[in-house]
Amino acid sequence: MLALLAALPGCAALNPPLNEVLDSGTNAPLVDMDRVADQSGETWVGLAFSGGGMRASAFAHGMLEEIRAATASAGDPNGLLDDVRLVTGVSGGSVTAAYFGLHGPAGVSRYRDIYLTRNAETYMANSPINPVTIAKGLSGGANGRKTFGRFLDETLFHGATFGDLRKRSRIKTWINASDVANQTTFLFSPETFDALCSDLASFPISDAVAASAAFPLVFSPIVIEAHQKKCDYQEPEWLTSARYNPEASYAMRAHAAALESYAQAKDVKYVKLLDGGITDNFGTTGLAVERARAQVPFAPLTETEAVRMKRLLFLVADAGVQRDNSWTEKLRGPGGVNLAMSIASSAMSAASRTGFDAMRLQLDKWQRDLVDYRCSLSRAQVARMRGTAAGWDCKDLKFFIGLISFRDVPTGMKRRLDDIPTRLKLKTEEVDLAIEAGRIATRGNAEFNGFLVASEIGDTDAPRGRRTPPVGARRIVPVKN
Repeated sequence: MLALLAALPGCAALNPPLNEVLDSGTNAPLVDMDRVADQSGETWVGLAFSGGGMRASAFAHGMLEEIRAATASAGDPNGLLDDVRLVTGVSGGSVTAAYFGLHGPAGVSRYRDIYLTRNAETYMANSPINPVTIAKGLSGGANGRKTFGRFLDETLFHGATFGDLRKRSRIKTWINASDVANQTTFLFSPETFDALCSDLASFPISDAVAASAAFPLVFSPIVIEAHQKKCDYQEPEWLTSARYNPEASYAMRAHAAALESYAQAKDVKYVKLLDGGITDNFGTTGLAVERARAQVPFAPLTETEAVRMKRLLFLVADAGVQRDNSWTEKLRGPGGVNLAMSIASSAMSAASRTGFDAMRLQLDKWQRDLVDYRCSLSRAQVARMRGTAAGWDCKDLKFFIGLISFRDVPTGMKRRLDDIPTRLKLKTEEVDLAIEAGRIATRGNAEFNGFLVASEIGDTDAPRGRRTPPVGARRIVPVKN
């Protein structure tokens, strides 16, 4: 084995960069903001889906199903899903986020059958006893984009790019990976690709999702080329400010330094991307940074959205498991693989908790900033953006921020969920269990139910968990404790 490992130091799968040079100007926003502004209403919904392999993809899908079931009506079959304006995802959650961002509510009903119950490891080399697979893993990664990325493209995205996403969707979709050199979250956004002098519109969605899910050793990094000095890049004002502002947050300075390296550092020719969960397993860093560097109080909303909105709901799906490890019951251990996995899980969980707390503080401050901004507007400005100033109450604004996890399901069900492996291939009963958990956890979430009551959406007088699902929704079988 040692001889084989020594003989195969360079046999890792390679992923040549696919990102093209940005010919001129800057990258367009992820969505057409004029079209979004025309459809702005009183409700704004943001969703974040954590990592965790196919288990996370299914749990996030269950959340989407329950949001629709709890809020749909005869004249509005999609319910709150039509009000989703931001979806962000990491690793397994990025698959659901990208698919929902591209296809919207219309794609939810078919997602289980075309992806969740399929074997996404079809093209992968994943045998733990194959010495060649082990050697490739230790050399940098056993699988390249032609394995999982190929499966994603064949089953879900069919060659779609971020340009297609902009044309089809009004949902801002964030796919999060990790820049392992800068040790920061890499967000597939116009701002990031501007710094790279690269065209985001032509970049395949499947490659972004593959980067977000590229767990170390199992996958080789997805590679992005820095096309330095091949475009007229002008760094944004906030980046210049962060460089010299001692009060800028640590996360903001790190993000600024990463963008600066893409645009200027002589030793940065390629950016190597791995699993987004390494730096942020909830995908909420982007929102925290965007608020921290905002030049206006309503960003990332438009002015029209900020004035028309009354209720904001932001839900985070956490599909992480809390397994009782057998080595906690004895003196020896952990060791080997258990030790490595425990270290990685501990670091990711701690970073996720910190990231969620930071995001929540940012959103609380954002709500206060928005109220101050709204109350500073003249009635003429309000009438222009809102259509009328009648009934205007600048303080009528409320944010609801909820974390939905396996902790929100019955104990017996949670034990079964903790036994679901973090893989890209699950048994059908495991997929359905994770979907059911997503629905039950969402249905019982206090913030979600508070939002429904405050917004007068759905049958708010019905007992919790007894709202009637729309036609076509799969029946949820209650799980006893």
